[in-house]
Amino acid sequence: MNTSLKIAIAAAGLFFAFAHAKDRPNVVILYADDMGVGDVSYGDRKAKIQTPNIDRLATRGMTFSDGHSSSGICTPSRFALLTGQHHWRRFHGIVTAFGKSVFEAEEYTIARMFRKQGYRTACFGKWHLGWDWDAIRKPDVPKGKRNLAASYDWTKRFPGGPIDQGFDRYFGDGTINFPPYCWIEDDRFLTIPSKPVIKSRPLAGGGGFRPGPMAEGWNPYDILPTITEKASEWIEEQKTDQPFFAYLAFNSPHYPIVPNKEFHGKSKTGYYGDFVIETDAMVGKVMAALKKSGHADNTLVIFTADNGAENLAFERLAEFEYWSSGDFRGLKRDIYEGGHRVPFIVSWPGRIEPGSLSDEVVSQVDFAATFAEIIGYPLTDEDAIDSYNLLPVLTSKDYPDPLRTATVQNTAKGEYALRQGDWVLVDAPSGAAQKEPSAYLKHFGLSAYPKDGPGLLFNLKEDPRQSKNLYDEHPEKVTAMRSLLKRYVGGERCAPKRN
Repeated sequence: MNTSLKIAIAAAGLFFAFAHAKDRPNVVILYADDMGVGDVSYGDRKAKIQTPNIDRLATRGMTFSDGHSSSGICTPSRFALLTGQHHWRRFHGIVTAFGKSVFEAEEYTIARMFRKQGYRTACFGKWHLGWDWDAIRKPDVPKGKRNLAASYDWTKRFPGGPIDQGFDRYFGDGTINFPPYCWIEDDRFLTIPSKPVIKSRPLAGGGGFRPGPMAEGWNPYDILPTITEKASEWIEEQKTDQPFFAYLAFNSPHYPIVPNKEFHGKSKTGYYGDFVIETDAMVGKVMAALKKSGHADNTLVIFTADNGAENLAFERLAEFEYWSSGDFRGLKRDIYEGGHRVPFIVSWPGRIEPGSLSDEVVSQVDFAATFAEIIGYPLTDEDAIDSYNLLPVLTSKDYPDPLRTATVQNTAKGEYALRQGDWVLVDAPSGAAQKEPSAYLKHFGLSAYPKDGPGLLFNLKEDPRQSKNLYDEHPEKVTAMRSLLKRYVGGERCAPKRN
Protein backbone atom coordinates (compact mmCIF):
# COMPACT_ATOMS: atom_id res chain seq x y z
CA MET A 1 0.00 0.00 0.00
CA ASN A 2 1.49 3.36 -1.01
CA THR A 3 1.99 6.20 1.46
CA SER A 4 -0.76 8.40 -0.04
CA LEU A 5 -3.35 5.64 0.30
CA LYS A 6 -2.28 4.94 3.90
CA ILE A 7 -2.67 8.60 4.78
CA ALA A 8 -6.06 8.80 3.08
CA ILE A 9 -7.34 5.78 5.00
CA ALA A 10 -5.97 7.12 8.28
CA ALA A 11 -7.51 10.54 7.65
CA ALA A 12 -10.87 8.95 6.82
CA GLY A 13 -10.76 7.01 10.08
CA LEU A 14 -9.94 10.12 12.05
CA PHE A 15 -12.73 12.02 10.33
CA PHE A 16 -15.29 9.30 11.10
CA ALA A 17 -14.23 9.09 14.75
CA PHE A 18 -14.31 12.81 15.43
CA ALA A 19 -17.37 13.55 13.33
CA HIS A 20 -19.41 11.09 15.42
CA ALA A 21 -17.96 11.97 18.81
CA LYS A 22 -20.57 13.12 21.31
CA ASP A 23 -18.09 15.27 23.18
CA ARG A 24 -16.58 17.44 20.48
CA PRO A 25 -13.93 19.61 22.07
CA ASN A 26 -14.31 23.25 22.89
CA VAL A 27 -11.67 25.36 21.17
CA VAL A 28 -9.91 28.42 22.61
CA ILE A 29 -7.34 30.49 20.71
CA LEU A 30 -5.21 32.84 22.80
CA TYR A 31 -3.57 35.26 20.37
CA ALA A 32 -0.73 37.49 21.52
CA ASP A 33 0.14 40.68 19.64
CA ASP A 34 3.75 41.30 18.55
CA MET A 35 5.41 38.55 20.60
CA GLY A 36 8.68 36.96 19.56
CA VAL A 37 9.35 33.24 19.68
CA GLY A 38 12.02 33.98 22.32
CA ASP A 39 9.61 35.79 24.66
CA VAL A 40 8.25 32.57 26.19
CA SER A 41 10.41 30.94 28.85
CA TYR A 42 9.39 27.32 28.05
CA GLY A 43 10.44 26.29 31.56
CA ASP A 44 13.91 27.85 31.37
CA ARG A 45 14.43 29.25 34.86
CA LYS A 46 17.25 31.46 33.59
CA ALA A 47 15.02 33.23 31.05
CA LYS A 48 14.77 36.97 31.66
CA ILE A 49 11.02 36.82 31.08
CA GLN A 50 9.22 34.07 32.98
CA THR A 51 5.91 32.81 31.54
CA PRO A 52 4.79 30.03 33.91
CA ASN A 53 1.20 29.81 32.66
CA ILE A 54 2.18 29.53 29.00
CA ASP A 55 4.88 27.06 30.06
CA ARG A 56 2.25 25.02 31.89
CA LEU A 57 0.13 24.96 28.75
CA ALA A 58 3.17 23.62 26.88
CA THR A 59 3.69 20.83 29.41
CA ARG A 60 0.11 19.75 28.81
CA GLY A 61 0.35 19.73 25.04
CA MET A 62 2.59 20.07 22.00
CA THR A 63 5.08 22.87 21.36
CA PHE A 64 5.99 23.61 17.75
CA SER A 65 9.48 25.03 17.31
CA ASP A 66 8.76 25.92 13.67
CA GLY A 67 5.32 27.55 13.88
CA HIS A 68 4.48 30.60 11.77
CA SER A 69 1.99 33.37 11.28
CA SER A 70 1.07 34.19 7.69
CA SER A 71 2.60 37.68 7.84
CA GLY A 72 5.04 39.82 9.76
CA ILE A 73 2.24 42.29 10.58
CA CYS A 74 -1.12 42.23 12.28
CA THR A 75 -4.19 42.36 10.03
CA PRO A 76 -2.93 39.85 7.43
CA SER A 77 -2.07 37.20 10.02
CA ARG A 78 -5.49 37.52 11.68
CA PHE A 79 -7.25 37.19 8.34
CA ALA A 80 -5.23 34.08 7.46
CA LEU A 81 -5.91 32.49 10.85
CA LEU A 82 -9.67 33.00 10.55
CA THR A 83 -10.01 31.99 6.88
CA GLY A 84 -7.38 29.35 6.23
CA GLN A 85 -6.08 31.25 3.21
CA HIS A 86 -2.98 33.39 2.97
CA HIS A 87 -3.59 37.11 3.18
CA TRP A 88 -1.52 37.93 0.09
CA ARG A 89 -4.22 36.48 -2.12
CA ARG A 90 -6.25 39.59 -1.29
CA PHE A 91 -4.13 42.26 0.43
CA HIS A 92 -0.82 42.94 2.17
CA GLY A 93 -1.07 45.85 4.62
CA ILE A 94 -3.00 46.56 7.78
CA VAL A 95 -6.49 48.02 8.10
CA THR A 96 -6.01 51.65 9.01
CA ALA A 97 -8.19 53.63 11.41
CA PHE A 98 -11.76 53.74 10.03
CA GLY A 99 -10.80 51.14 7.40
CA LYS A 100 -13.37 48.84 5.83
CA SER A 101 -13.72 45.11 6.44
CA VAL A 102 -11.29 42.78 4.67
CA PHE A 103 -13.92 40.03 4.41
CA GLU A 104 -16.18 39.24 1.51
CA ALA A 105 -19.86 38.62 2.17
CA GLU A 106 -20.54 35.25 3.81
CA GLU A 107 -17.10 33.88 3.01
CA TYR A 108 -15.66 30.96 4.97
CA THR A 109 -14.31 31.70 8.43
CA ILE A 110 -13.56 29.25 11.21
CA ALA A 111 -16.11 31.05 13.40
CA ARG A 112 -18.83 30.60 10.78
CA MET A 113 -17.81 26.94 10.44
CA PHE A 114 -18.00 26.32 14.18
CA ARG A 115 -21.41 27.96 14.39
CA LYS A 116 -22.76 25.82 11.54
CA GLN A 117 -21.66 22.78 13.55
CA GLY A 118 -23.62 23.86 16.61
CA TYR A 119 -20.89 25.69 18.51
CA ARG A 120 -21.33 28.89 20.49
CA THR A 121 -18.77 31.37 19.21
CA ALA A 122 -17.20 34.46 20.78
CA CYS A 123 -14.45 36.95 20.03
CA PHE A 124 -12.76 39.19 22.59
CA GLY A 125 -10.15 41.91 22.32
CA LYS A 126 -8.35 43.21 19.26
CA TRP A 127 -10.20 42.87 15.96
CA HIS A 128 -8.23 45.01 13.45
CA LEU A 129 -9.94 43.49 10.44
CA GLY A 130 -12.17 46.41 9.56
CA TRP A 131 -15.83 47.44 9.92
CA ASP A 132 -18.52 48.99 7.77
CA TRP A 133 -18.01 52.63 8.76
CA ASP A 134 -20.31 53.98 6.04
CA ALA A 135 -23.26 52.37 7.81
CA ILE A 136 -22.90 54.71 10.79
CA ARG A 137 -21.65 57.85 9.04
CA LYS A 138 -24.00 60.80 9.37
CA PRO A 139 -25.31 61.69 5.89
CA ASP A 140 -25.08 65.43 6.48
CA VAL A 141 -21.38 65.34 7.44
CA PRO A 142 -18.99 65.41 4.47
CA LYS A 143 -16.21 62.86 4.32
CA GLY A 144 -12.86 64.15 5.48
CA LYS A 145 -14.32 66.31 8.24
CA ARG A 146 -11.65 66.51 10.95
CA ASN A 147 -14.03 66.20 13.91
CA LEU A 148 -14.54 62.46 13.55
CA ALA A 149 -16.38 62.24 16.86
CA ALA A 150 -19.20 64.24 15.28
CA SER A 151 -19.06 62.43 11.93
CA TYR A 152 -20.70 59.19 13.02
CA ASP A 153 -23.91 58.13 14.71
CA TRP A 154 -22.45 56.05 17.53
CA THR A 155 -25.90 54.76 18.58
CA LYS A 156 -26.41 52.74 15.37
CA ARG A 157 -25.64 49.09 14.78
CA PHE A 158 -21.97 48.77 13.80
CA PRO A 159 -21.76 46.11 11.04
CA GLY A 160 -18.90 44.35 9.30
CA GLY A 161 -17.10 43.21 12.44
CA PRO A 162 -16.97 39.91 14.37
CA ILE A 163 -20.75 39.47 14.59
CA ASP A 164 -20.95 39.46 10.81
CA GLN A 165 -18.08 36.97 10.43
CA GLY A 166 -19.56 34.08 12.43
CA PHE A 167 -19.22 35.15 16.05
CA ASP A 168 -22.25 35.17 18.35
CA ARG A 169 -20.53 37.49 20.82
CA TYR A 170 -17.91 40.21 20.73
CA PHE A 171 -16.39 42.43 23.37
CA GLY A 172 -13.34 44.54 22.76
CA ASP A 173 -11.73 47.86 21.96
CA GLY A 174 -11.23 47.36 18.23
CA THR A 175 -7.50 48.17 18.13
CA ILE A 176 -5.63 49.68 21.08
CA ASN A 177 -3.67 52.37 19.22
CA PHE A 178 -6.25 53.20 16.53
CA PRO A 179 -9.36 55.34 17.04
CA PRO A 180 -12.09 55.26 18.09
CA TYR A 181 -10.96 54.62 21.66
CA CYS A 182 -13.97 52.98 23.31
CA TRP A 183 -15.61 49.66 24.15
CA ILE A 184 -17.61 47.77 21.55
CA GLU A 185 -20.04 45.04 22.55
CA ASP A 186 -21.35 42.75 19.83
CA ASP A 187 -22.26 45.24 17.06
CA ARG A 188 -22.94 48.28 19.26
CA PHE A 189 -20.82 50.93 20.93
CA LEU A 190 -20.92 50.35 24.67
CA THR A 191 -19.12 53.62 25.38
CA ILE A 192 -19.48 56.59 23.08
CA PRO A 193 -16.30 58.24 21.72
CA SER A 194 -17.64 61.75 22.11
CA LYS A 195 -14.32 63.52 22.75
CA PRO A 196 -12.90 64.75 19.44
CA VAL A 197 -9.18 64.02 19.92
CA ILE A 198 -6.98 61.92 22.14
CA LYS A 199 -3.54 63.29 22.81
CA SER A 200 -0.51 61.22 23.75
CA ARG A 201 -0.16 60.63 27.46
CA PRO A 202 2.76 59.37 29.54
CA LEU A 203 2.88 55.57 29.44
CA ALA A 204 4.87 53.03 31.42
CA GLY A 205 6.82 51.61 28.53
CA GLY A 206 6.40 54.01 25.66
CA GLY A 207 4.39 54.01 22.48
CA GLY A 208 1.58 56.30 21.45
CA PHE A 209 -1.86 56.65 19.90
CA ARG A 210 -3.14 57.94 16.61
CA PRO A 211 -5.36 61.01 17.01
CA GLY A 212 -9.08 60.33 17.00
CA PRO A 213 -12.33 60.14 18.97
CA MET A 214 -12.20 58.84 22.53
CA ALA A 215 -14.80 57.84 25.10
CA GLU A 216 -14.82 59.61 28.43
CA GLY A 217 -12.60 57.79 30.92
CA TRP A 218 -11.00 55.49 28.35
CA ASN A 219 -7.83 54.00 29.83
CA PRO A 220 -5.39 51.83 27.85
CA TYR A 221 -4.29 50.05 31.04
CA ASP A 222 -7.79 48.63 31.40
CA ILE A 223 -7.84 46.80 28.07
CA LEU A 224 -5.84 43.64 28.76
CA PRO A 225 -7.44 42.75 32.12
CA THR A 226 -10.94 43.71 30.94
CA ILE A 227 -11.02 41.64 27.76
CA THR A 228 -9.60 38.69 29.70
CA GLU A 229 -12.25 39.08 32.38
CA LYS A 230 -15.02 39.21 29.78
CA ALA A 231 -13.67 36.13 27.99
CA SER A 232 -13.34 34.23 31.27
CA GLU A 233 -16.88 35.15 32.30
CA TRP A 234 -18.24 33.97 28.96
CA ILE A 235 -16.38 30.67 29.22
CA GLU A 236 -17.77 30.10 32.72
CA GLU A 237 -21.30 30.73 31.41
CA GLN A 238 -21.05 27.96 28.81
CA LYS A 239 -22.85 24.69 29.45
CA THR A 240 -21.21 21.31 29.01
CA ASP A 241 -23.93 20.15 26.59
CA GLN A 242 -22.95 22.59 23.82
CA PRO A 243 -19.38 23.08 22.59
CA PHE A 244 -17.92 26.56 22.17
CA PHE A 245 -15.19 28.40 20.30
CA ALA A 246 -13.51 31.42 21.90
CA TYR A 247 -10.97 33.68 20.19
CA LEU A 248 -9.22 35.99 22.66
CA ALA A 249 -6.95 38.43 20.86
CA PHE A 250 -4.73 40.19 23.39
CA ASN A 251 -3.53 43.74 22.81
CA SER A 252 -0.21 42.75 24.34
CA PRO A 253 2.72 43.03 24.24
CA HIS A 254 2.01 45.39 21.31
CA TYR A 255 2.91 49.05 21.65
CA PRO A 256 1.84 51.10 23.57
CA ILE A 257 3.49 49.15 26.38
CA VAL A 258 1.04 49.45 29.28
CA PRO A 259 1.62 46.80 31.97
CA ASN A 260 -0.36 47.49 35.11
CA LYS A 261 1.56 48.51 38.21
CA GLU A 262 1.40 45.11 39.89
CA PHE A 263 3.58 43.75 37.05
CA HIS A 264 6.18 46.51 37.01
CA GLY A 265 9.67 45.15 37.63
CA LYS A 266 8.61 41.51 37.28
CA SER A 267 10.93 40.84 34.33
CA LYS A 268 14.58 41.55 33.61
CA THR A 269 13.85 43.29 30.31
CA GLY A 270 11.99 46.46 31.33
CA TYR A 271 8.33 47.29 30.82
CA TYR A 272 8.10 45.17 27.67
CA GLY A 273 8.98 42.06 29.62
CA ASP A 274 6.56 43.11 32.35
CA PHE A 275 3.82 43.35 29.72
CA VAL A 276 4.65 39.84 28.49
CA ILE A 277 4.40 38.62 32.09
CA GLU A 278 0.99 40.30 32.46
CA THR A 279 -0.08 38.57 29.24
CA ASP A 280 1.03 35.27 30.76
CA ALA A 281 -1.05 36.03 33.84
CA MET A 282 -4.08 36.52 31.58
CA VAL A 283 -3.46 33.11 30.03
CA GLY A 284 -3.55 31.76 33.59
CA LYS A 285 -6.92 33.43 34.21
CA VAL A 286 -8.45 31.83 31.12
CA MET A 287 -7.11 28.42 32.08
CA ALA A 288 -8.55 28.91 35.59
CA ALA A 289 -11.93 29.75 34.06
CA LEU A 290 -11.85 26.55 32.00
CA LYS A 291 -11.09 24.54 35.11
CA LYS A 292 -13.68 26.28 37.27
CA SER A 293 -16.41 25.71 34.67
CA GLY A 294 -15.55 22.04 34.16
CA HIS A 295 -14.37 22.53 30.57
CA ALA A 296 -10.61 22.05 31.01
CA ASP A 297 -10.51 18.37 30.09
CA ASN A 298 -12.51 18.84 26.90
CA THR A 299 -10.96 21.98 25.49
CA LEU A 300 -8.32 22.36 22.82
CA VAL A 301 -6.29 25.48 23.67
CA ILE A 302 -3.88 27.23 21.32
CA PHE A 303 -1.42 29.93 22.29
CA THR A 304 0.34 31.78 19.49
CA ALA A 305 1.00 35.32 18.17
CA ASP A 306 0.27 37.36 15.07
CA ASN A 307 3.92 38.18 14.31
CA GLY A 308 7.30 38.77 15.91
CA ALA A 309 8.28 41.53 18.32
CA GLU A 310 8.30 45.23 17.43
CA ASN A 311 11.59 46.79 16.31
CA LEU A 312 12.29 48.37 19.69
CA ALA A 313 13.64 44.89 20.42
CA PHE A 314 16.88 46.35 19.04
CA GLU A 315 16.99 48.69 22.04
CA ARG A 316 16.26 45.85 24.46
CA LEU A 317 19.16 43.91 22.99
CA ALA A 318 21.49 46.82 23.69
CA GLU A 319 20.12 47.55 27.16
CA PHE A 320 19.34 44.10 28.54
CA GLU A 321 21.22 41.71 26.19
CA TYR A 322 17.90 40.14 25.41
CA TRP A 323 16.61 39.19 21.95
CA SER A 324 12.88 38.55 21.49
CA SER A 325 13.43 36.45 18.35
CA GLY A 326 15.59 33.91 20.14
CA ASP A 327 17.92 32.13 17.70
CA PHE A 328 16.51 33.88 14.66
CA ARG A 329 17.12 36.97 12.58
CA GLY A 330 14.45 39.60 12.12
CA LEU A 331 11.49 41.23 13.83
CA LYS A 332 7.97 42.35 13.07
CA ARG A 333 7.51 43.40 9.39
CA ASP A 334 10.47 41.25 8.27
CA ILE A 335 10.32 38.13 6.16
CA TYR A 336 13.37 36.89 8.00
CA GLU A 337 12.33 34.16 10.45
CA GLY A 338 11.93 36.52 13.41
CA GLY A 339 9.13 38.35 11.63
CA HIS A 340 6.76 35.40 11.50
CA ARG A 341 8.19 32.49 13.53
CA VAL A 342 6.14 32.79 16.72
CA PRO A 343 5.24 30.91 19.90
CA PHE A 344 2.98 28.03 18.82
CA ILE A 345 1.52 25.73 21.49
CA VAL A 346 -1.46 23.37 21.21
CA SER A 347 -2.93 21.62 24.24
CA TRP A 348 -5.70 19.01 24.08
CA PRO A 349 -6.02 16.74 27.13
CA GLY A 350 -6.29 13.07 26.29
CA ARG A 351 -5.50 13.58 22.61
CA ILE A 352 -2.08 15.27 22.51
CA GLU A 353 0.82 13.75 24.40
CA PRO A 354 1.72 16.05 27.31
CA GLY A 355 5.03 17.82 26.94
CA SER A 356 5.50 16.73 23.33
CA LEU A 357 7.67 18.69 20.90
CA SER A 358 7.47 18.98 17.12
CA ASP A 359 9.83 20.51 14.59
CA GLU A 360 7.21 20.21 11.85
CA VAL A 361 6.78 23.41 9.83
CA VAL A 362 3.24 24.59 10.59
CA SER A 363 1.25 27.74 9.95
CA GLN A 364 -1.75 29.44 11.47
CA VAL A 365 -3.60 28.94 8.18
CA ASP A 366 -3.63 25.26 9.16
CA PHE A 367 -6.08 25.79 12.01
CA ALA A 368 -9.01 25.83 9.60
CA ALA A 369 -8.52 22.35 8.08
CA THR A 370 -7.51 20.94 11.47
CA PHE A 371 -10.65 22.19 13.20
CA ALA A 372 -12.80 21.04 10.27
CA GLU A 373 -11.42 17.53 10.64
CA ILE A 374 -12.01 17.50 14.39
CA ILE A 375 -15.64 18.67 14.28
CA GLY A 376 -16.64 16.82 11.13
CA TYR A 377 -17.13 19.79 8.81
CA PRO A 378 -16.75 18.98 5.08
CA LEU A 379 -14.60 21.72 3.61
CA THR A 380 -15.09 22.42 -0.08
CA ASP A 381 -12.19 23.03 -2.43
CA GLU A 382 -13.02 26.74 -2.25
CA ASP A 383 -12.70 26.84 1.55
CA ALA A 384 -9.40 27.35 3.40
CA ILE A 385 -7.36 26.72 0.26
CA ASP A 386 -3.98 27.03 1.97
CA SER A 387 -4.81 25.02 5.09
CA TYR A 388 -3.22 21.68 5.96
CA ASN A 389 -4.83 19.32 8.46
CA LEU A 390 -2.47 19.06 11.45
CA LEU A 391 -4.44 16.36 13.24
CA PRO A 392 -2.04 13.55 12.23
CA VAL A 393 0.84 15.60 13.62
CA LEU A 394 -1.01 16.34 16.85
CA THR A 395 -2.23 12.81 17.51
CA SER A 396 0.01 10.33 15.70
CA LYS A 397 3.29 9.79 13.85
CA ASP A 398 1.80 8.34 10.67
CA TYR A 399 2.01 11.24 8.22
CA PRO A 400 4.27 12.34 5.38
CA ASP A 401 7.53 13.97 6.37
CA PRO A 402 7.31 16.84 5.83
CA LEU A 403 3.54 17.28 5.99
CA ARG A 404 3.50 20.49 3.93
CA THR A 405 4.81 20.83 0.39
CA ALA A 406 5.96 24.37 1.14
CA THR A 407 5.02 27.51 3.05
CA VAL A 408 4.83 31.06 1.71
CA GLN A 409 5.74 34.02 3.94
CA ASN A 410 4.98 37.60 3.02
CA THR A 411 4.58 41.03 4.56
CA ALA A 412 5.23 43.66 1.89
CA LYS A 413 3.77 43.55 -1.60
CA GLY A 414 6.14 41.92 -4.08
CA GLU A 415 8.46 40.43 -1.45
CA TYR A 416 7.98 36.76 -0.58
CA ALA A 417 9.79 33.92 1.09
CA LEU A 418 9.23 30.24 0.28
CA ARG A 419 10.02 27.66 2.93
CA GLN A 420 10.58 24.10 1.71
CA GLY A 421 12.07 21.58 4.11
CA ASP A 422 15.19 23.06 5.70
CA TRP A 423 15.50 25.65 2.96
CA VAL A 424 14.05 29.11 2.63
CA LEU A 425 14.24 31.31 -0.47
CA VAL A 426 13.79 35.03 0.12
CA ASP A 427 12.71 36.39 -3.25
CA ALA A 428 13.92 39.90 -2.45
CA PRO A 429 17.30 41.60 -1.89
CA SER A 430 16.79 41.48 1.88
CA GLY A 431 14.45 39.95 4.41
CA ALA A 432 14.53 43.08 6.56
CA ALA A 433 11.79 45.69 6.39
CA GLN A 434 13.69 48.12 8.57
CA LYS A 435 17.33 49.10 8.87
CA GLU A 436 19.28 46.62 10.96
CA PRO A 437 21.41 48.65 13.43
CA SER A 438 25.15 48.10 13.26
CA ALA A 439 25.25 47.20 16.95
CA TYR A 440 22.71 44.43 16.35
CA LEU A 441 24.62 43.09 13.34
CA LYS A 442 27.87 43.12 15.30
CA HIS A 443 26.27 41.42 18.32
CA PHE A 444 25.28 38.39 16.23
CA GLY A 445 28.15 38.51 13.73
CA LEU A 446 25.86 39.38 10.82
CA SER A 447 26.25 41.46 7.71
CA ALA A 448 23.59 43.47 5.92
CA TYR A 449 22.82 42.10 2.44
CA PRO A 450 23.21 44.33 -0.65
CA LYS A 451 20.09 46.29 -1.58
CA ASP A 452 20.39 45.28 -5.24
CA GLY A 453 20.91 41.52 -4.76
CA PRO A 454 18.82 39.01 -6.74
CA GLY A 455 17.66 37.11 -3.65
CA LEU A 456 18.67 35.07 -0.63
CA LEU A 457 18.81 31.34 0.07
CA PHE A 458 19.39 29.82 3.50
CA ASN A 459 19.55 26.39 5.07
CA LEU A 460 17.76 27.01 8.35
CA LYS A 461 18.86 23.74 9.91
CA GLU A 462 22.48 24.75 9.60
CA ASP A 463 22.02 28.50 9.76
CA PRO A 464 18.91 29.57 11.73
CA ARG A 465 20.28 33.11 12.06
CA GLN A 466 20.26 33.46 8.25
CA SER A 467 23.84 34.68 8.26
CA LYS A 468 25.14 32.98 5.09
CA ASN A 469 23.51 33.53 1.72
CA LEU A 470 23.76 30.36 -0.39
CA TYR A 471 21.92 31.78 -3.39
CA ASP A 472 24.87 31.61 -5.80
CA GLU A 473 25.92 28.15 -4.61
CA HIS A 474 22.63 26.39 -5.41
CA PRO A 475 21.20 27.82 -8.66
CA GLU A 476 19.07 24.74 -9.40
CA LYS A 477 17.39 24.91 -5.99
CA VAL A 478 16.78 28.64 -6.44
CA THR A 479 15.17 28.01 -9.84
CA ALA A 480 12.93 25.21 -8.55
CA MET A 481 11.82 27.07 -5.44
CA ARG A 482 11.16 30.29 -7.33
CA SER A 483 9.07 28.37 -9.86
CA LEU A 484 6.91 26.89 -7.08
CA LEU A 485 6.59 30.27 -5.39
CA LYS A 486 5.39 31.86 -8.64
CA ARG A 487 2.75 29.16 -9.02
CA TYR A 488 1.43 29.81 -5.54
CA VAL A 489 1.44 33.59 -5.87
CA GLY A 490 -0.09 33.21 -9.32
CA GLY A 491 -3.15 31.53 -7.82
CA GLU A 492 -2.33 27.89 -7.13
CA ARG A 493 -3.59 26.70 -3.75
CA CYS A 494 -0.94 25.76 -1.18
CA ALA A 495 -2.87 22.85 0.33
CA PRO A 496 -3.83 19.78 -1.72
CA LYS A 497 -7.37 19.54 -3.07
CA ARG A 498 -9.83 17.66 -0.90
CA ASN A 499 -12.02 16.11 -3.56
